[in-house]
Amino acid sequence: MSKRNLNRRQRWRIEKIQAERVARSQKRQAQLDADVATTLGDTRPGLVTAHYGRKVEISGTDGVRQRCHFRANLEQLVVGDQVLWQPAEGPGDGVVTAIVPRTSVLKRPDNYGKLKPVAANVDLMLIVFAPAPTPSSQLLDRYLVAAELSGIRPALVLNKADLVNDDNRAALTALCDIYRKLDYPVIEASATDTGNAHAAGLAALKAALDGHTSVFVGQSGVGKSSLVNALLPDADIATNVLSDVSGLGQHTTTTAQLLHLPAGGNLIDSPGIREFGLWHIDEEELLSGYVDLAPLAGHCRFRNCSHRHEPGCALIEAAESGAISQERLDNFFRIADTLDEDARQRYE
Repeated sequence: MSKRNLNRRQRWRIEKIQAERVARSQKRQAQLDADVATTLGDTRPGLVTAHYGRKVEISGTDGVRQRCHFRANLEQLVVGDQVLWQPAEGPGDGVVTAIVPRTSVLKRPDNYGKLKPVAANVDLMLIVFAPAPTPSSQLLDRYLVAAELSGIRPALVLNKADLVNDDNRAALTALCDIYRKLDYPVIEASATDTGNAHAAGLAALKAALDGHTSVFVGQSGVGKSSLVNALLPDADIATNVLSDVSGLGQHTTTTAQLLHLPAGGNLIDSPGIREFGLWHIDEEELLSGYVDLAPLAGHCRFRNCSHRHEPGCALIEAAESGAISQERLDNFFRIADTLDEDARQRYE
């Protein structure tokens, strides 16, 4: 390939753009240097409890919280990260100097189609759904696959259990039974009605959270922030009601934050997203995230079975015999068929 010859004006423009980038970088560094405290304490362990653009909030082992800058050579920090940091001993901000290796990381696509970490060191994912908006087993399966592939133990939470009535009880029971048969815990609770039988469900939820670093996920409008408020009344998480027109929830949480639970453990409250993007995986990986389907895949008659129409397909035969859920198998096909489509979409 021949080298491109640039005229003098083109070279001047390139040099000008590069000089502007250098100037902006120097300005940002100068601002960082001005914000950082002149006197820093000794390096110590800490936990990222909130993220504010170019700064994070660090909680020290002594309970002290402080906003900090982080070194430019560090990978992107997220809530839940264990770090090493130096606190400010006077006016100004502290500095995060290193990240402790993560045990797990939860990611989702950003508006530009790139995977973005949103929480680290999570070991329990609470997948929240409710009678309204109408729950979808396909969406629940997306969350479950994301949890399984991330190495995070999932549990399902049927919130707003006080809204279960004769019209929706049979459908909700059938939906919950699909996952109970797979040994996924299903907790029924109500964040807004703690004075009756549903208070027991809230107590069961508190017990499930004890000792874990957990995150709530689910459709907007299912009451994730209301559950946080019920568990931690002082958290002051903003809540919204369903849109009367669309029936869809309105996003309320604006930044991820980590909250310490009174009985032990941590709860990460992250911005609401309607769906988990699974575009970054292929169909084989998707199948491995289905705990009931994956063990059967190696028992098909044909090694390259597509699991859709071939004779002797172990998945199809298991669904026909009732050994696995036909609905789960159908969800797998639907999600697999949208993997390429997901890659072209933006996620909120």
